[in-house]
Amino acid sequence: MRPFISSLSHFLFAALALLAFAAISSVPAQAQQLCAADLDGNGDADGPGETAACEITSLGQYQCPLQKVSCVQEQDGAFSCPLGTQFACLPQDGGPACSPNVCTDLAVTPIEDEPPPDDPGVPADGAVDADGACLGNIEIFSGRAARCRPAGLRTTFSNCCKDKGKIVKDGMGGSVSSIGTKIAVAKGVFTGMKAAYGAFRAGATAGQAASAGANAIIVGIDPTSIAISLAINFMMDFLLSGCDQQDMEVGMLRGSGMCHEVGSYCSSKILGICVQKARGHCCFNTKLGRIIQEQGRPQLKSFNGLGWGTPKQPYCRGFTPEEFQALDFSKMDLSEYYSEIEARAQADIQVDMKDKIDAYMQVIGK
Repeated sequence: MRPFISSLSHFLFAALALLAFAAISSVPAQAQQLCAADLDGNGDADGPGETAACEITSLGQYQCPLQKVSCVQEQDGAFSCPLGTQFACLPQDGGPACSPNVCTDLAVTPIEDEPPPDDPGVPADGAVDADGACLGNIEIFSGRAARCRPAGLRTTFSNCCKDKGKIVKDGMGGSVSSIGTKIAVAKGVFTGMKAAYGAFRAGATAGQAASAGANAIIVGIDPTSIAISLAINFMMDFLLSGCDQQDMEVGMLRGSGMCHEVGSYCSSKILGICVQKARGHCCFNTKLGRIIQEQGRPQLKSFNGLGWGTPKQPYCRGFTPEEFQALDFSKMDLSEYYSEIEARAQADIQVDMKDKIDAYMQVIGK
C-alpha cells in the first residue's frame, strides 16, 4: 500500500498547488496581487510557501500574508509595526497587522518570464551536390539547447526536471535501427511532446494528449527504441504537473542519458525577485553522443573559453570533421556506454524481427 499512498500524496499536493495558482490567476486583472519573499535565505523566492496571493483588508487594501505580524498598540492608542515604522499597519479581522513584503499588481507589473531556448538544432539532411557531397557545414554529434524547470511558481511547485527513468533507447544495435533512426530520436521526442502539449492545451484529457504524443513519436522513431507505455505515463504525469512542452522533452531525453546539464538560471521574476529557476541543457540524439561530447570538448582548443556556453544559452554545436579526427579516443572513458551495449545485446538476441514488427503494429493499432 505504501507506493499507492505515496502516489496519492503526490497527486493531492500537485492538485492543491494547481488550485492555489489557479486562484491567483482567476482574480480579475485589475485585482491580481501577488507577493514573494526569500524565506529560506537562498537569495530567491522559488520554493513552496515563498509566494502568495495578497489578502484584501477591511479597507480594500492589499497586504502580503508572508511574514505578517500583528501590530502593537501604543499608549496613545495608535498602532505600530514591530518590524519597523516603514511598514504600514492595516486594519483587518483580528486587529491591525503589517508585513515587510510588498504586493505586486500583476496587471501593472506582470511576472517577467525568460522564453525557453529556441534552438531547432542542425537539420539531419542538407543540400548536396551532384556527387552526393554535403554542401553545408557538417556537425558530428550535434546537440540542441533546451531547458527544464525544477519546482517553482510557474510549475505549480512540481519538479519538471525529475528523472522518470530510461524511456528512449539509444538506438544502437537494434536489428531495425538505422543512422536515420538515430538522427531522428531527439526530433521525434520534440514532435511527440509538441503534439501532447498542444492537445492538452486544446482541452484533451491527459490520457488523450499522451496518446496523441505517443502516436507522433513513433512516426519518426523506430517504435522498439522507445518504451511506449512508460512514455505515456511520463507525459500524463508531466502534463498534470504544470510542465510545458520543453520541460517534457528534456525530461524524457535527460532520463534516458542523452542530455548534459549546463547549469541553473532564473527564468521568472517578480520585481527582481526570482520565483522560478530553470536548468539549461544540451540534449543529443544518442547517449554515446553526449558521452563523447563531454569527454571530447576538453581536448579541443576550439572549445577553450566557450565550454558549454551559459545555462541560459547552452553551446551545443557538434564537432567538425577535422575536430572529430583530432579526438584521442584512448583518453576517453566509454565504460558507461560499453556496459549498456552488453546489456542490450542480450535483449536483442531474444527479440527477433517478427517481434519488433508485431510490437510496431500493436502500437499503431493495426
